[in-house]
Amino acid sequence: MPLKTLHPTFQNKQVLCLQCKACGKSVCTRGMRAILLANTQVELYSTDIPPREAVDFIGSDYATSSCHCRIKDVACLICGNVVGYNVVLPCKSCLSSCNNGHFWMFHSQSVDVVSRVRIAKNGGMQLMVWKHLPDVDADSALSCHNGFEVETDECCR
Repeated sequence: MPLKTLHPTFQNKQVLCLQCKACGKSVCTRGMRAILLANTQVELYSTDIPPREAVDFIGSDYATSSCHCRIKDVACLICGNVVGYNVVLPCKSCLSSCNNGHFWMFHSQSVDVVSRVRIAKNGGMQLMVWKHLPDVDADSALSCHNGFEVETDECCR
């Protein structure tokens, strides 16, 4: 989903980096804290792009127990830990709910979270929020280390 069309409810949410809890592998640099639409007691994380070179599909897709979505589990490529799932076919109920448009989900108990930061206009660091996140093609984040985002131009200095 282009950031320009992201619902205003989500514009000021923090951008998070997610790491596999079992091995520490970075699985996502564009994460958002979320709740399961079909059960708001379930906290998880989501992202707007497929986490390539970090996770892969395992098993077959299946129906969820709380709605009619079809999902497929994803596991860390390094250790095989199941870290989340992809909504391969969202149900009408979930699509009609207020949602962030993300279909890649991560279980909160399977990942560790690090806040992503950006360099502010005054040269200081500030937490990155989704309205400041570059489009996928322009996002130059290399990784998150100790809570700081390392930008390409910062690495080259």
